[in-house]
Parts: sequence; C-alpha cells; structure tokens
Amino acid sequence: MPSPDSERSTTETSAEERHLGDSARLESLDALRGFDMFWIVGGSAVFVAMAKAIGPGFHEWAVANTEHPAWNGYTPWDQIFPLFMFVAGVAMPFSLTKRVERNESRAALHWHVIQRGLILVLLGMIYNGLLLFDFEQLRYPSVLGRIGLGYLFAGLIVLNTRVRGQILCVIGLLVGYWAAMRFIPVPEYGAGDWEPGHTLVGYVDRMVLPGTLYKTIRDPEGLLSTIPSIATVLMGALAGHWLRLSKPSGHEKAALLVISGIISLILASVWNIWFPINKNLWTSSFVLHTSGWSLLLLAVFYLIIDVWRFKRWAFFFTVIGMNAITVYLVRGFVDFKGIAEIVFARAAHGVHPALMSGGELLLVWLMLYAMYRGKIFLRV
Repeated sequence: MPSPDSERSTTETSAEERHLGDSARLESLDALRGFDMFWIVGGSAVFVAMAKAIGPGFHEWAVANTEHPAWNGYTPWDQIFPLFMFVAGVAMPFSLTKRVERNESRAALHWHVIQRGLILVLLGMIYNGLLLFDFEQLRYPSVLGRIGLGYLFAGLIVLNTRVRGQILCVIGLLVGYWAAMRFIPVPEYGAGDWEPGHTLVGYVDRMVLPGTLYKTIRDPEGLLSTIPSIATVLMGALAGHWLRLSKPSGHEKAALLVISGIISLILASVWNIWFPINKNLWTSSFVLHTSGWSLLLLAVFYLIIDVWRFKRWAFFFTVIGMNAITVYLVRGFVDFKGIAEIVFARAAHGVHPALMSGGELLLVWLMLYAMYRGKIFLRV
C-alpha cells in the first residue's frame, strides 16, 4: 500500500505525474479484468472439461474449485467477484484524475460517481427481472448492485479524502463491520452467531429489503454485507494510488504489491480465527483474504504487461475486459451455451468433448472481438 509520503487527494496531480496523461492507463487492468470474466463466460466449463479428460481425481479437484463453499471457507471461485470490485478500485485514481485534468468541476466528478453507481444498481435489478414488473417477487440485491454501491461510496471517499484517510476508512469499515456482527444481538439468536440465517446480516435483509431474498432467509448480496465490500474497492484504489506514482520503478511497484498481498493474506488468516472467511457475509477476513490474492494477481499482470511489456499473450483477455459489464449483462439474456450446442451440433461426434465445451466461450469472445474492432465500448 502507498506510504504516508505518497499521500495526496485523488484530485491533486503533481508536476512529475502530469506527463503520464492518457498513457497512464494500465493495460494490465483490462487484461486482469478480462482474465476475471473469462471464468464466468465459459472458461470454467473448458477447465472442468479438460480436467475430466485428464482423470477423475483432477476432475473432482477442478469441480470443487469452480464452486463456492456452502458457507465458511474459500475457493478460487470466490475470488471472481471481489477481484472485479478490486480492479474497479485500482482504475479509480486514474479515471478520476483524468477528469480533473480535463477541468471537470468537483460537482461533475461527484455526479459521475453517483450516476455510475446508481446505473449499475438499476442494471442489476433489470438483470434480476425488473422488467417483469412483479415487484413482490423481485430480488432487489444483485451482483451489479453491489458493484455499483461499492463503487459509489468508495468513489465519494476517494474524492474527499487523502490516502491516509482512505486507509483509515478501510480499517474503520472492516473493524466496524466485525464489531456490529460480533456484539449486536439478533432476536432469537443473540450476538456473534455465524450460522446461516442467524447473523445480523440476514436479520437486516429480512427486515429492510423488499421483494424476495436469494436464499429466502438471507441474501449474499444483501444490504449490510455491502458495507465491507466498499473496503474491497478502496483496497484497489490504494493500489491504484501507488501505481500512479512516477518515482518508484515498475519493479519496485510490483514488489510492494506482492508484499502488501502477503501481509493481507496473513492478517486474513489470523482474523479468520474469530471472524470466519465467508463470501456470503463478505466478512472482514474475506475482504483481506481476497484483496491479498487480488494484489498478487495485479502484481503479476502489471509486471508482465506494463513493466516487461510482454502483452500479446494478454490480447485474448483484454478483449473480454474492455466490455466486461456488457458481456455480463448480455449473458443474462442470451443463451450462448444453447446457441453453441446448435451451431456446433455436427461437430459433436468428431471433436473431443473438452474442445466442444469451448463453444460458448468462442461465441462470446467473437462477439466481444467484433465490438473491440468496431471500437464499441459500452461504459456505464
């Protein structure tokens, strides 16, 4: 994480940083975002199919690691959602600073953050069936909604605080969330009960949220558990501040990301003793654990792509990452898997099942590639 010496508001730009201009965009961010989305848009199906072709033991391991734990614990599949939010945070200091350099007012900056966050919330509800107009059965929380709210509140914090203030906000959010979960009693269950439906998170969702909940008595994208997800975005923003600095070398930047990631993983393991790593609750230990892995992944992508300039291999992921929200939404309404089964039906008897499983991924990527070539980038 950035040192106190690097502290400055996102809206302030030093003379030594101004030369970065539009070139300050990290190419590794689009690739990392695309790598993240790759697993959702068909990559996991290819991985599992290949594992099955190798052998039953590897297949069982692959299946177990492309599913969420029932409750406590962590698998790589849990990393996808927080990594996306983390990457959104990393991009924040770059995108907001560019707007400042275009002489946008503070009011315009605030409105941009608020508007983008609320549009994502709306898109999340549309994804969940808002256009059916059955408001009693509608699930209001959503993945896009959590991304939107996390971006909104983290963005306002970044706009109005310096780096030290953002670090304090992360600490306050994580400790405050733990304290609320640990000490505020829930009717019938008391305080500090981490069982499904017994927590303060589930109670608040049942009492406050309209419509239906994903798990009937709780929702993994519910209201209270959105609070610590703001810290996930802020962790990314802190990494973004560090990467924007011009003085440290690229290797030094990558090294600090690795050190920060390892420290975050250690802290998560310790906190896990009292506050279990749990995606459903988005616990404070979960934030630290997933942010640790996100920092390590960012370090690898940044070092290879932006420092060593080995980037041709990442083009496949970059195409996905440039329209990540678009492909997430489109897959909610277009059955690419079903289309692939029809399109490649004749090949089913002549192509290995592991290759056939990539049909959905191929169609999705070709659509995104056409958008990329046409410079069509749908941004919220």
